[in-house]
Amino acid sequence: MSTNTTENAPGGVAGSDAQVTTRLTDGIRTAFGVGGLIALVLGLLIIFNPAKSGAVAMQILAVVMAAYALVVGVVYLGSSIFSRSMGGWSRVGHILLGLLYIIGGIVMMLNIGAAGVVIALFLSITVGILWLFEGVMAFTVAGKSDNKVWTIIYGVVSVIAGLVLLFSPLLGAVTLWLLLGISMVVMGIVQVIRAFSVKSI
Repeated sequence: MSTNTTENAPGGVAGSDAQVTTRLTDGIRTAFGVGGLIALVLGLLIIFNPAKSGAVAMQILAVVMAAYALVVGVVYLGSSIFSRSMGGWSRVGHILLGLLYIIGGIVMMLNIGAAGVVIALFLSITVGILWLFEGVMAFTVAGKSDNKVWTIIYGVVSVIAGLVLLFSPLLGAVTLWLLLGISMVVMGIVQVIRAFSVKSI
């Protein structure tokens, strides 16, 4: 009878496991390194050119939302036309919703710049309202908190930041965008360092 000398050879399985481990480690290093470099580059672009990078990002988001609105509008119209079980009022409602979505998508496509500004304002105001609520909630629970001073400080900062975003939404949007850029730079550097520090898994 013949035997498989490769499988039974000393260190054969161990060598195979070592190769798999090495490949996995190299893959993790590559993922950390590439991801970190991408985050670092994007963060630097945001920091050194916040207005242009923010405008481009909002325009891309506006295009995505416009395309989504067009698709949803077509789906609503299609379902109202081809559905056999839909009632009269339901069919009318689907047609109206479809037309509204399509009109909104077309308007956004034709005014990408303005749509991007509106989206930035909406996001800034939304974050401002959320921060105001967080600040108020912090004040309401401050009396029962173990860290009363820090809870009050957090509430004050949240309320001030929320008011700034509400009364200066464009400035607030730029500030949030810069904070995102700084965060991406920090995370990118950390990821690159992790790529070089990974030894084995």
